Amino acid sequence: MNNSAGSTARLLWASLRALLILSIVCGVIYPLAITGIGQGLFHNKANGSEIKESGKVVGSSLIGQTYNLPLKKGQETPAPDLKWFQPRPSNGLGSNITNGVNTQYNLLVSGATNLAGDNPDLVKMVKDAKAAVVKDNSTPDYKVKPSAVPADAVTSSGSGLDPAISPAYADLQVHRVAEKNHLTVAQVDRLVEQNTVGRTLGFMGEPQVNVLKLNIALRQLVQG
Repeated sequence: MNNSAGSTARLLWASLRALLILSIVCGVIYPLAITGIGQGLFHNKANGSEIKESGKVVGSSLIGQTYNLPLKKGQETPAPDLKWFQPRPSNGLGSNITNGVNTQYNLLVSGATNLAGDNPDLVKMVKDAKAAVVKDNSTPDYKVKPSAVPADAVTSSGSGLDPAISPAYADLQVHRVAEKNHLTVAQVDRLVEQNTVGRTLGFMGEPQVNVLKLNIALRQLVQG
């Protein structure tokens, strides 16, 4: 009986020691070590790839955001502020309208629509988006052809929160942005070129333009 009680006590004590040691190693030492490595070697990425302007965080290079006018009375969704470059549509897992458009780049509803290519709702959404792109980006001196509208101008990414657009979509917006900001087309073209990033390692992915970084450069140019 005494031997059994002693064995149980030793087993419990060994278990408690193991729990204490593992808690310190896994719950304190390991997290501190990984945090230290992350902050030391990958400081920007470890903190969310933040983008700062004038010392203030204005967003992340990994997450898209909207550039809209204030919501007016009676509107369900705000109108885009056309003086800025616009991101991809944000189609997500639910919204305040029936076709699944995540109009606010809401992080809580990140995801794709999961609609089939021949789904009537998706077809209508793409057609409506293309018509809006043509209308919004046409100016008295530049008319957008429907055939010139790139796919990323009317479809979302898998997450619905893509921070980048294709150079083709950025180029399509140049004339409208130049007109709205009283700049020359050449000035805005140069901004797009300066903010275009090529393929990773020269062969992975596609060239892209981060919309937030591009709009920051645009604001700095306008403010002079």
